[in-house]
Amino acid sequence: MRSIVIANPTSGPWSTRAELATVIAYLQERGWSPTLHITEAAGEATAVARRAQDQHMDAVFIAGGDGTINEVVNGLVGSEVAVGVLPAGTGNEWAKGLGLPRRSPIVWQPLVQSVKALLAGSIRRIDIGRANGRHFLQWCGIGLDAEVTYAVEPRTRVQRRLGAVGYVAKGLGVAATLVGTRTRITIDGERIYRRCVLVVISNSPNYGGVRMSMDARVDDGLLDLDVFAGNGFAASMRTFFSVLTRLHVHDPRHTVYRGRTIRVETDKPMAVHVDSEPFSWTPLECEVVPKSLSMMVPQRTSAHLFSEQPAPGAASGQATGA
Repeated sequence: MRSIVIANPTSGPWSTRAELATVIAYLQERGWSPTLHITEAAGEATAVARRAQDQHMDAVFIAGGDGTINEVVNGLVGSEVAVGVLPAGTGNEWAKGLGLPRRSPIVWQPLVQSVKALLAGSIRRIDIGRANGRHFLQWCGIGLDAEVTYAVEPRTRVQRRLGAVGYVAKGLGVAATLVGTRTRITIDGERIYRRCVLVVISNSPNYGGVRMSMDARVDDGLLDLDVFAGNGFAASMRTFFSVLTRLHVHDPRHTVYRGRTIRVETDKPMAVHVDSEPFSWTPLECEVVPKSLSMMVPQRTSAHLFSEQPAPGAASGQATGA
C-alpha cells in the first residue's frame, strides 16, 4: 500500500514535526510504503494530491487543518485515492465529526492515535460541494461568518492557541457593523427572497462545534442551506449569539432548505468562505458532486454523518493495514 503524508507546518497551534516521524514509522510497521511531504506555500497541497492520483497512490494522509484538507480535496475529487485526516489544525471540524482524537492534556499524540483509528476503520464514498468552481468538503458560508473569516485570517501560531476566543472577539466586531443584504436564492430552479445576514451551505452537519444543519449528511446527494434573515445590528447580533449558543434551531428567522444546485445573488457583494478559508464574493453558483471522494472513516464515527450505513463486508471498503 503506497501513501503520502501531506503536512502543513503552519497549521494549528503546535508543531507536529516530531510526531510525524512516529506516524511514518507506524505506517511502515503496518505494511505501508509512505512518503512525507512538508508544504511550503498556499495551494501546494492540491498539486501534491494530484501527483498522488497520477502515481496511483492508495491513500493521502493530511496532517493539517480544515484549510489544508480543502486543498487536498480539490486535488482528489473524482479519484479513487483514499483520504485520511490527521488533525493538526486549530478547529479540526472534520476530525471532530469523525470522532478522531485531538490534542488535549490527556492526548499527546493525536496524529498517531488518529492514523491507528483510520487504518482500523473503513473507506466510505462521500459527496463534495462545489462553489464557483472551488470544491469544499464541509461548508460554504456567505455573509457574517465569511466576514469573520476574512477578519481573522491569516493567524499566527500564538493567535491559534487562543482557539475560539479570537473568532468570538472578531465576530462581535463584525456583527456590530454588518447590515443585512437583499438576497435572491435559487434552489433547484425555485427562487426565494430574503434580506440576509448569513447563509450557510452545508455538506456536513458539524459547523464550528455546532450542529448547524441537523439533517445534513455527507452521502445523500444533497446540500443543506441555512438562511438567517434580518437587517442591521440587532439581527446580526441575534444570529451570531444564536449560532454560538446552538439556539439557532429555534430562531424564527432561520429557515432550512435542501437541494442539488444553489445560486445566491445579492444586491451588494457579500463575502464567501469555503471550509473556513477566505474565498470570494457573491454571486455564488453552488452544486453537489455526489459520491466523488473516498474518505477513511474510523469505526467509532457517529452514524449521524451518513444517510447510508454499510452492511458488514459491504463495498464501502476496508482501510487495509490495521
